[in-house]
Amino acid sequence: MRFLEQILAVPGATFALLLVAATIEVLGDAFFQSAVHRSSGLGRWIFLVAGGGTLSLYGLMVNLPRWNFGKLLGVYVVFFFFVAQIVAKLRFHQPTTLPTLVGGFMIMAGGAVISFTT
Repeated sequence: MRFLEQILAVPGATFALLLVAATIEVLGDAFFQSAVHRSSGLGRWIFLVAGGGTLSLYGLMVNLPRWNFGKLLGVYVVFFFFVAQIVAKLRFHQPTTLPTLVGGFMIMAGGAVISFTT
């Protein structure tokens, strides 16, 4: 854990770790969606195990560091939104709609208010 705290002392490392965590969480959710809606048999079980493992890794990544996660949550949600849109487009071939873009703008504004104001 000390190693992780040393990494987080590097400028920008917190944002990089939050981006990696958001990516891992989105991928874990995508594995579960694939298991439930897009596969059967052994493939379903592989996706379920991959989802469980991936989301466990995500949980460790965001809970091991000693940080003010409430304040960083705004940035995290912005990263999660962007990564989720990329995965939705590439993996599930879902189009990005105008309401999604408008909502994304609101998410970005809210993330900025939470993270960068006191």
